[in-house]
Amino acid sequence: MKEIGDISVAVKEINITSEGLEKLKKELEYLKTEKRQEIAEKIETARSFGDLSENSEYDEAKNEQGQVEGRIAEIEEQLKHVKIVDENDLPSDRVHVGSKVKVQAEGKKAVEYRIVGPTEADPLNGAISDDCPVGKALLGKKAKDVVEVTLPNGDTVKYTIKGISK
Repeated sequence: MKEIGDISVAVKEINITSEGLEKLKKELEYLKTEKRQEIAEKIETARSFGDLSENSEYDEAKNEQGQVEGRIAEIEEQLKHVKIVDENDLPSDRVHVGSKVKVQAEGKKAVEYRIVGPTEADPLNGAISDDCPVGKALLGKKAKDVVEVTLPNGDTVKYTIKGISK
């Protein structure tokens, strides 16, 4: 629970692997040091062009600065709520954050997913969040289990777990 004035708000822990935590920390460091400096230089250069009211370079640099500061704030907030998942403490026969899971949908070729926290999700590269429908359905399951997942588009898919690894 997090106190905001007189209101208590439930704050969800963000599961993350140690690898994912390192990536987040590196991104934060890069944004705070190199990227901020780069943008400051762009703003200074744009200011030297004179009239700021019609200066698209200045506007673009200020927009970029806002995006970077927003991302910094987002990462800092995420880091306050991370729960590092130590894969060595979890059973290897069940799916958990950090597991690689080989699944096969009916009539399809088997695919492998890595279950990760939401900050690490990269579905195009096989990393799915423990928060997405497929990730949620797989958590806690064993090899040979069949899980039924209702996808966001309303379709239902049955997956058979072919294997679990770290």
